[in-house]
Amino acid sequence: MKLKMGVDIGGLTLKNPVMTASGTFGYGEEYSDYLDLNRLGAIIVKGLSLEPRDGNQPPRIIETASGMLNAVGLQNVGVRAFIDDKLPWLRGIDSAIIANIFGETIEDYVKVAEILNDAEGVAALEVNISCPNVKRGGITFGSDPALAGEVTRAVKDVSHLPVIVKLTPNVTDITQIARVVEAAGADVLSLINTITGMSVDIEKRVPHLENVTGGLSGPAIKPVALRMVWEVVNAVSIPVIGVGGIMNARDALEFLIVGAKAVQVGTANFLNPGVTADIIDDMEKYMSEKGIGDINDLIGTLKI
Repeated sequence: MKLKMGVDIGGLTLKNPVMTASGTFGYGEEYSDYLDLNRLGAIIVKGLSLEPRDGNQPPRIIETASGMLNAVGLQNVGVRAFIDDKLPWLRGIDSAIIANIFGETIEDYVKVAEILNDAEGVAALEVNISCPNVKRGGITFGSDPALAGEVTRAVKDVSHLPVIVKLTPNVTDITQIARVVEAAGADVLSLINTITGMSVDIEKRVPHLENVTGGLSGPAIKPVALRMVWEVVNAVSIPVIGVGGIMNARDALEFLIVGAKAVQVGTANFLNPGVTADIIDDMEKYMSEKGIGDINDLIGTLKI
């Protein structure tokens, strides 16, 4: 039986639903020795800002129970250097290349989106709204419905590319933010981003991270991510990408069953650089064993 693995998300057609999560896969080339990148549904590159960023001071990563905390601080080469130095190599990969973008102000988001509009080889934008808004007293865009809608609308107004908005879990009701972002024009939603946490050195009585707090990722957050994806799938009509704690094909399949059209694999890449290819292989094996010829026939089949 020839399996159909292709999915359509917001006008973007992927050969399969397995994507890499931004910030865990570099700019793609770093992983080329470990797996055939052409097998992936999409590569989402490290978050891009208007100007280069050095990120936070170390220590900025620490392992935790069933996960990790990171406060890397969105270190990146900047959008122009990405286009000049990273994108030419990526154009040779037969997988969708998605640029993750962020900014400290709405104007920053708009400028980065405008620059990427003319970049050959970028299939879509993923907008990270889990960033402090400097002009609004440090409020995170993604935790304020009005600001989330404002930045989404601003990017949509200037971009001809499909726009994926990545939601933060650090809110009381993620469906409220999801509905606002959908109404503002988002083509796709991805969730969840990391959960804010911290860790303490009890001998020195200081935080393990220089930044004090960081983003918790890994298998510890999967149940939260799965619940939030299920809630959002039932709250909006646009496609949803599931992210958070996916370590293997069984994890990925859970997200598809609750309604996600695709998944992103993040922290698992650090443990096994070839994990995304393994997930695709095992997903296909599961489909063959269950007699499922089309991955879309599995999506959203949760029985309540």
